[in-house]
Amino acid sequence: MTLQTPQPPPSALRAVLAALDSETALRQPAAAALRHPSGPLLPAHPLAVHVLEGPRAELAAARRTGWRFLVKDGAEVAAAAEVVQSAEGHTFSHFTAGPYLDSTLRALREAWQLAQSARSRCQPRLLTFPGQYATALWLHSPDGGPGTDLLIPLAPAPMGVTAHRAHPASELLPVLARAPIARSPIARPLLLGTPDPARLASGAL
Repeated sequence: MTLQTPQPPPSALRAVLAALDSETALRQPAAAALRHPSGPLLPAHPLAVHVLEGPRAELAAARRTGWRFLVKDGAEVAAAAEVVQSAEGHTFSHFTAGPYLDSTLRALREAWQLAQSARSRCQPRLLTFPGQYATALWLHSPDGGPGTDLLIPLAPAPMGVTAHRAHPASELLPVLARAPIARSPIARPLLLGTPDPARLASGAL
C-alpha cells in the first residue's frame, strides 16, 4: 500500500499561517503552547476532515468539512489548527490540544507501516463520528472502492472499539452503531474538528 500524502488547497494553508500570525487567534486556550515557541511554528501533516453523521451511515455519505494541520514547534507538535470550507475558500476555525495530537501521529506511523506490506495505494484522511464522539484515521483506497477502506481509531476511543488497530471500515461501522452514545460534555473526548465550548472556556484543551 502506498500512502499518498494529501495536498491541501492553498487557501487552507494560508488560513492556518494567518492564524499563527494572529494575536487574536493565539488567545484561544488551546493555543497556549503556541504563544512562546522555541522557533518558527510550522503547519505539518495536513489531513482532510470528513464527518459521518449517523452510526449506520456509509462511508460514501461522509462529507468533507475542512482540513486539520498539526502545528510543530521544532520537532514537537504543540497544537492542531483546523480550517473550514467557506465562500472565500477556507477560513480558520480553531486550535485544539490534548491526547488526539499524539494519537494522530501514532496512527500516521501505523499507516506508514501498513504501507510497507501492501501494494495498493491509499489516501489518509480524518473521519469523525459526532454521535459516538469518535475520530479515526481513514485510509481511503481510491482503487479498491469503499469495501477496502481501513479505519484506525484514535485514542481515546469509544467503549468496545480498539484504538490504534486498523479495522476494515465495513467491520468498524457496525461496532460504532452499537457503541454507547456519550452525552456528558465532561466525560466525552473532544472530536477533531469540533471545539468543546465548556473546555475551551476552562482552558482544558
